[in-house]
Amino acid sequence: MLIEGYEDAPVAAGEGLLELPGFWAAYLMWLSQTEDYDPVPEWFGVDGADADAACEALCDEARWPVFRIPFAGGHTAVVLGRNFPDDPETEYLITHSEWGRHGHLATVSGHQAGPGLPWRELHHIARTPDFNVPGVHTEYARLLLLLPALGDQDLPGDAAAVFSGALVRADVPAALAPSLAEALLTDHPLWDPAEWALPTASPLSGGQEPFRGILRCDGYLSPRCGTRLAQGITREQSDRLAHALGTWPA
Repeated sequence: MLIEGYEDAPVAAGEGLLELPGFWAAYLMWLSQTEDYDPVPEWFGVDGADADAACEALCDEARWPVFRIPFAGGHTAVVLGRNFPDDPETEYLITHSEWGRHGHLATVSGHQAGPGLPWRELHHIARTPDFNVPGVHTEYARLLLLLPALGDQDLPGDAAAVFSGALVRADVPAALAPSLAEALLTDHPLWDPAEWALPTASPLSGGQEPFRGILRCDGYLSPRCGTRLAQGITREQSDRLAHALGTWPA
């Protein structure tokens, strides 16, 4: 079973699609388009035919691709292409075998929800693969797969350089990678950069301490505007998740 709750859906492991020459153009080109920046497949080091072939595979209604990104503590970030005929969408989730339901990060669709990840979590997940679990283990690919869920107003000064390096690893020409990384990070078309902070106890909570270490997003479209990334998990499970995300202890 690739992902619990989708037993009747045509889900299939998507990791093999990363080997397609046009994969990254198909996956990211739309995200870098702005009024002043109109990329073409060649900027990703491929031609239009390669990009079209990869897009067709990504959007196959009979085979919904699941990209698994396993990280510490038995957690897995999941990118799921839900290829409904009339309303396709991409879901960004976190799963764990002990949880009753998934943690929702973001949805990219006509009714998007996000952002789902701050920089510190995305970067930490990318650098802490669990090689004992099937999925995507290469740091640059993990970074780029999770990029659409990113929204953080406090990006570090080297963020663009990190993504530029990842793009070069993905065969983007080195001369074009810096400007493409800037477009992907600074002109996100889905949601505004958000502020992320650890929650504090509310007077309305009766003084109950919130779950520690799980960052809260101030973006009103974000599934993470609450204090728990995954509903229904215990405090101990939340603590393990915070450790795995690199956000607790601070």
